[in-house]
Amino acid sequence: MTESPLAPSSRTVAETPILIGLAGLIVCLIVAVCILGWVPPVSRDALTHHLVVPKIYLENGGIVQIRWIGASYFPQNIDLLYMLPLYFGNDILPKYIHFSFALLTAALIFGYLKKRSDSLYALFGTLLFLSLPVIVKLSFTVYVDLGLIFFSTASFLLLFKWLEERFRTRYLLLSAVCCGLALGTKYNGLIVFSLLTLLVPVLYVRHSRPTRTTQLRAAGCGLLFCAVALLVFSPWMIRNAIWTGNPVHPLFPGVFGTAKQASKPTAADRKVERPSPRKPTSPLWIRKNAFHEKWWQTALIPVRVFFQGRDDDPRTFDGRLNPMLFFLPMFAFMRFRSDPSRLKREKQLLLAFAVLFLLITFFRVDMRIRYIAPIIPPLVILSAFGLQQVLAAVRQRYSGSKRTFFTGLVVATVAAGLVWNAAYIFEQFTKYRPLDYISGRVGRDAYITRYRPEYPVLQYANQYTDERSKLLCLFQGYRRYYIDRVTVHNEIRFRDIVYHSASATEIAEKLAKKKFTHVLIHFDLFERWSQAIFTSEEIHRINAFFDQHTRKLISSGGYVLLELTPTHQATG
Repeated sequence: MTESPLAPSSRTVAETPILIGLAGLIVCLIVAVCILGWVPPVSRDALTHHLVVPKIYLENGGIVQIRWIGASYFPQNIDLLYMLPLYFGNDILPKYIHFSFALLTAALIFGYLKKRSDSLYALFGTLLFLSLPVIVKLSFTVYVDLGLIFFSTASFLLLFKWLEERFRTRYLLLSAVCCGLALGTKYNGLIVFSLLTLLVPVLYVRHSRPTRTTQLRAAGCGLLFCAVALLVFSPWMIRNAIWTGNPVHPLFPGVFGTAKQASKPTAADRKVERPSPRKPTSPLWIRKNAFHEKWWQTALIPVRVFFQGRDDDPRTFDGRLNPMLFFLPMFAFMRFRSDPSRLKREKQLLLAFAVLFLLITFFRVDMRIRYIAPIIPPLVILSAFGLQQVLAAVRQRYSGSKRTFFTGLVVATVAAGLVWNAAYIFEQFTKYRPLDYISGRVGRDAYITRYRPEYPVLQYANQYTDERSKLLCLFQGYRRYYIDRVTVHNEIRFRDIVYHSASATEIAEKLAKKKFTHVLIHFDLFERWSQAIFTSEEIHRINAFFDQHTRKLISSGGYVLLELTPTHQATG
């Protein structure tokens, strides 16, 4: 094991204040996240499905098929946990349930680093992980990614324990269970499952005594890991197979197909169909054309994710990491030959997992920081090793004032990286202003309206429309949580109705036939969309529909709630 950069004689005196300081920063960070989280949920995915689906399950007394929410077919291990606070009418506590998985992952990182290194670097790794911008953002929002991070990290580290304990089956089974729980948290867990399932037999072959049955036992270990992980994941596969015919719906439709086929167009529909040429669907092709990136910019995405990042901006990966995660892991392999064989192996595996996961994601989907979240703990662990190796090299190579200078330079550089994280946390306080709500200066409704301007419209619909009302929502962002009426978010359906209608009256009649009673619309976005896809005659027809067959009930923040006139409701 690499010697700590602090000499044994000075260790107690020099390290104690540092340890206390790091522990204090971690406590302050946890408090800051708890404050940021103590506000009503306003994040997009929380309002589109992470809270909506559990809410619908509670209303129906159990898990039911929700055809109009595509995300309801995703695995929901974490979402089900949110049902308990929602049952008691609390939609803030789900944030802390999600945050708890960040704390559990931090505990895994601390325990591993303390065993392989010491408390100093264990606390550094814990602080670095919890303060990363993407982790902070996830920690005070109702998502599921922190659960995926925890279960994938636990599964990976348990494989290390499996090797350390000479292939005791208990640790292989525990690793497989955690991998299955990762699968049941988010479909990104399929990458974790694939990599670890392939890794298990390789590890067995490379680190066991070669015998005639070695390869057979290695294959058996891989199959056991795979079977147990899939068994833990199986309830969600069985549910989807029954509902759609595809156990991992909506993934791999070409392999499993789908139970629900699109209806064939009628003869009248064919006359107005507007077929478009088939376009490539590669995420790299889509990104190149959507953001007009040069080829070298796209090729550098696996590097750019560590340096560029902005929340809510797909072009810059919808999240932020820290450059330290790119540089410090490189130094983990300084003086690599002097590392114990076990540590060498684990460093190599941590790096291989991170690189392979990153590259698979890069080629499979349009890059988002959250999509590569499982690589963060391995990179944090390697970063802690990297810092240890750098400081150890400085202590070994220099003495006197030079040692002090270079040690200070390294510490200052790392501190600057942590300040990068601290600046992000400060930005979140400025953006979300939680103290306004916690202090009572801003009430719940006013706070939600500040970030979701359609909220007064939704509240009006809840209070003043019939419980049987059905709303067609256009450009409302699929945010269903705060409305208690049936909503259909489908611009394509409205587009097709316009295409297939000869008059404004026919548009109203077709909407009424589908039992719609109201239209909720963001007019600015709707008008831009209409100018792009409709002819002038069709736009005139739409305007006539709004003028003659709807009645404005309320508007707020660009959102308008329209009621279809009773005459046309009756026609359905």
